Amino acid sequence: MILMPVSALETPVVLIDLDIMLRNIARMQRHCDALGKAFRPHIKTHKIPEIAHMQLEAGAIGIACQKVSEAEVFADAGVEDIQIPYNIVGERKLDRLMGVNRVCRLTVSADDPVVIDGLESAAQRHKARLRVMVDLGTDIQRTGAPPERAVELARRIRGSEQLDFAGLLVYPSTVSNRPRIQAALTMLHEAGFVVESVSGGGIGGAAQAADVPEVTELRVGTYIFNDVSTLNAGLCRIEDCAMRVRMTVVSRPDADRVILDGGSKTIAADRANDGHGLIVEYPEARIYKLSEEHAHCDFSACAARPSVGDIVHVIPVHTCVVTNLHDRIYGVRGDNVEEIWEVAARGMVC
Repeated sequence: MILMPVSALETPVVLIDLDIMLRNIARMQRHCDALGKAFRPHIKTHKIPEIAHMQLEAGAIGIACQKVSEAEVFADAGVEDIQIPYNIVGERKLDRLMGVNRVCRLTVSADDPVVIDGLESAAQRHKARLRVMVDLGTDIQRTGAPPERAVELARRIRGSEQLDFAGLLVYPSTVSNRPRIQAALTMLHEAGFVVESVSGGGIGGAAQAADVPEVTELRVGTYIFNDVSTLNAGLCRIEDCAMRVRMTVVSRPDADRVILDGGSKTIAADRANDGHGLIVEYPEARIYKLSEEHAHCDFSACAARPSVGDIVHVIPVHTCVVTNLHDRIYGVRGDNVEEIWEVAARGMVC
């Protein structure tokens, strides 16, 4: 249903090309199906329950959320299978976690006995059971235990009357991390554990999934919109980038410099290729600096220049952060707005 012309929207505004987004959903689901891997889209990219339900209808087994607050939003929206690949720490947060656990099939992860103890205590307080995966460390050096500690943590989970060992969680599940996955699985199997799930993640992990057969499910978020980062990594084409931030030229201070009406509060401060995004109509231009409300652009490499009042569209460097900056985003086809989505989990970071 056409709600309004795109031209009726004030800039800056985030647009999602519906046809591209739906193609991206279908393509990733086909990819996982062909590899025999379950797919669990990560909703931190879009934070919108309506889009999550599109992903579930396409064949996803459930979703991943990064924080308890996100999970609360999506559980309230009727999502029945949620994974939180994050150490949940703190009694109040754990009590909220158990509230989510009451209404859906919830799985969390842990990389330390202290985290497991907190999960157990919360489950005891709420007279509930909770599924827990061991978070395996990888080459990005974020959270995650080394392979030799996987058995210790799995035993701690299995030894609890309240917790169920739910498998191994890995991010990113790229080929470079396969030896860690294999080592952890070998030790777990030798210790008598049945590992029902190896949950891998990342858009790079999805691209390399055929070469990491140990992974049984994939968590990917960015694929649904794509951005300059995925474009630079060779994981998508410009034609696969569904998110475009519509902006207006508000100043032409000199021949080569153009100022747009969206800055770090609109497209975030992430950089790639020495710039803050790709201007679709002028790909040779460079967004070399952002202030809060302005994008500073160098057009010296362009044959043409826009005028004050002209409209351009920017593919952001990091789509997930952009979504979280906006109250609502708009689904469009051509020149028409067909969907208006409230970003229901905007700011849900705790």
